[in-house]
Amino acid sequence: MKPRLVVLTGAGISAESGLRTFRDTDGLWEGYDIYEVASPIGWNKNPALVLDFYNMRRRDVRTALPNAAHKGLARLEEKYEVCIITQNIDDLHERGGSSNVLHLHGEIFKMRSERDPRFTYPVEGDIQLGDTASDGGQLRPHIVWFGEEVPMIPRAASEMARADIFVLVGTSLNVYPAAGLIDYLKEGVPKYIIDKKIPPVNHHSQLHLIEQPATTGVAALLELLNV
Repeated sequence: MKPRLVVLTGAGISAESGLRTFRDTDGLWEGYDIYEVASPIGWNKNPALVLDFYNMRRRDVRTALPNAAHKGLARLEEKYEVCIITQNIDDLHERGGSSNVLHLHGEIFKMRSERDPRFTYPVEGDIQLGDTASDGGQLRPHIVWFGEEVPMIPRAASEMARADIFVLVGTSLNVYPAAGLIDYLKEGVPKYIIDKKIPPVNHHSQLHLIEQPATTGVAALLELLNV
C-alpha cells in the first residue's frame, strides 16, 4: 500500500499557465465584478453576461497548457496514492497527468441545468441563451458560485482525514469552506506549504514551508520527498 498524499491547490498554480486568479485586486476577475458573473444574483440579473464570461474562460483554459507544477504533482503518483483537491475550474491537473482530481468549485468543461444540478453534461464550445437541459432548464456553467453550497466538501474532508502527507499549493486559505479543510488532517501529518506568500498556517504542526511560486516550489517538494 502506498502512503496517501493529499494536495489542495488554488489559483496560484494555474496563474503560471497564464490563467488569471479568481480574486485579483479590487474584487475583479478579468475586469468584471465577481458578483456580477459568479453569483446566483448576477445570473438572474443578466444570464447572457454570465454565459459570455464563462465562454471566454473556457476558451482561455483550452489554450492554456499545464505547467511544471501540474506535471510535478502528477509524478507523485509514482510513490504515493495521490488525491488532488483543487479550487480551480480548469482541467490542467488532468492534462498534466494526475489521475484522481476532485474539483471543489466545479469544472469549466461541464454545464448543467439551472433547475437541477443532477442534469450535467460535458461542454467544449459556448453555452448560449436558449440552450436547455433535458429537464427544460436553461444550461449554465457547472461552477459553484458565491452563495451556493459546495457539494464536494464532504468528500474532500473525507480525503483530508485519510491523508498521511498533505501538500498545499498556490492558495491563500481565504476562501471558505475550502480553507477549513486543513483542519480535518490527522494529528502529526506532515504539511508541505508552497506559495509565493505563505498563508496563515502557523497554528499547525509539522510544517515544511516552501515560499516559492508553484513551479519551483513543487520541484523543491519532489526533491524533499525523493520523487
